[in-house]
Amino acid sequence: MQVQEIMTREVTAASLEMNAAQAAEVMWNKNCGSLPVIADGGRVVGIVTDRDLFIALGTQNRRPADVPLGEIMRPSPSVCSPEEDLHRALDTMAKERVRRLPVVDESGMLQGVLSIDDVIVRTKAIFTDDGILRTLKIICEAQTNAQAPRGELVTA
Repeated sequence: MQVQEIMTREVTAASLEMNAAQAAEVMWNKNCGSLPVIADGGRVVGIVTDRDLFIALGTQNRRPADVPLGEIMRPSPSVCSPEEDLHRALDTMAKERVRRLPVVDESGMLQGVLSIDDVIVRTKAIFTDDGILRTLKIICEAQTNAQAPRGELVTA
């Protein structure tokens, strides 16, 4: 199965000119957890997640409208192509421990996004495919390992 068979094609993207407040508003209104950041007419140059926004704004004493998205985004994100095999894209997700990959054409232009949700909802292989289960396990382990043991409060 190729990425283009299950990817989300209608994707909202952010521009480098946006600030954290604008990105958060877009995520809220579009009910999405990440925004590919584009420049040069649609070429993907970064990605920002709701987690990136939360951490950046929670650790700085600045108004969200004063924080340029370029300071928060992760530059040069891992991507996949529409023609890429789904298992290869899952390998990338597992390696990078990400839940979403921008889908780009050969010139880096945004074509869509592949999310782990797309894989779960749009394929029937979720419970029989070792690659999907392995990817989910790796992504979830990354989150679990970063958390404090249950019942302990982490303070700075």
